[in-house]
Amino acid sequence: MNIDPVGAALLFGGFAVLLLLRVPIALSLAMSSMGAALWLDIPMPVIGQKMVQGLNSFPLLAIPFFILAGEIMATGGIARRLIDFASVLVGWLRGGLAMLNVVASTFFGGISGSAVADTSSIGAVMIPMMRRQGYRPAYAVGVTISSAAQGVLIPPSHNMIIFALAAGGGVSIGGVFMAGLVPGIALGLLLLVTCYLLARRHNHPRGEPIPMRDVPRVVLQGLLGVLTPVIVIGGILSGVFTATESAAIACVWAFLITFGVYREVPLRALVGMLQRTMRTLATVLFLIAAAGAYGYLLTVMQLPAALTQWLTGLTENPILLLLLCNLLLIMLGAVLDMAPLILITTPILLPVVTSVGMDPMQFGVMLMLNLAIGLITPPVGSVLFVGSAVGKVRIEEASRGVLPFYVPLVIALLLVTYVPEFSLTLPRLLGF
Repeated sequence: MNIDPVGAALLFGGFAVLLLLRVPIALSLAMSSMGAALWLDIPMPVIGQKMVQGLNSFPLLAIPFFILAGEIMATGGIARRLIDFASVLVGWLRGGLAMLNVVASTFFGGISGSAVADTSSIGAVMIPMMRRQGYRPAYAVGVTISSAAQGVLIPPSHNMIIFALAAGGGVSIGGVFMAGLVPGIALGLLLLVTCYLLARRHNHPRGEPIPMRDVPRVVLQGLLGVLTPVIVIGGILSGVFTATESAAIACVWAFLITFGVYREVPLRALVGMLQRTMRTLATVLFLIAAAGAYGYLLTVMQLPAALTQWLTGLTENPILLLLLCNLLLIMLGAVLDMAPLILITTPILLPVVTSVGMDPMQFGVMLMLNLAIGLITPPVGSVLFVGSAVGKVRIEEASRGVLPFYVPLVIALLLVTYVPEFSLTLPRLLGF
């Protein structure tokens, strides 16, 4: 297989150098793509066409709607009500505040689909509360950011949509949603067990139970928020609406609950929500467009096939091959953001894992979990930085606080990687 070494160096090396120069990731992708295209004598209009083609996808319409729904629910009082709802379930146990943090993140992750939004919303309430109850600040931050990793697994997750698009259209968005549900819930349970064991070891205080007279009101208000992902998933599975249509329904539901029921923020706050949504969306869409050109050049130079050949040449053992893929993804996730990594690594690694029999939906969940671990790993983990800012602790302290929670995260990752039924049973039962 003949690969142009200069073209590959311009594509990969140019991208790395631009990142080191602090050029935004989307611009780095676009500029390195143009440099490689010039060397390969590919006309610039072709690169422009590939960028436009990257955005020419109907399922892509789901992303702005899910981002807006998460923004509405994140700023409209849902976080506090979910915390109260979770308190009914686990708040009264020893170490209950830490468990409460995990359960609230599980619910909120199914609404926002974003680890950063989860950390900002849940952490702003839970971290000060845990500090007042005597928990170490670093531990409070560690619980918050590790449980926020569920947000990228539990549907609806806009990162799952990006993966389905990056996989070339051969992966069902609904199927990937369902593949992430069981691992996401299982990860939450593993985190709860970890919190309980640490509570016993360090004698963490018991939480204060919700008075019985308030339980019905708390449960009802919490369920209104939890119904958001239920409506989305139920609608997709029943065939009432597609994944894209479900995102629009989620926006309508979030709007009605936030402004019609909770009424915690005035209607004029919607302007700010729309502005933040548009800023996020502009970043995501530019990334997708630039990654379309980057992926095209990867294909032209046959680099994914070459990497597959190289990795399978290192070892024919599927266990070791998948372990290498996991290590590579975690290292990349510790220095780059999730969305660009999904767009860059999917066309490269998908042929590698499918060559040893891994289902694309299973790979999608494995990819999400690896990159979620990267989000809380130094030196550049974005969720680690957000958690440190919210908890008002240094990065070094937050990094130590999250150390015990790598154990459940790695256990969940190994299950996803080496036990196909762990992520594939539910989507297969549902016909995906």
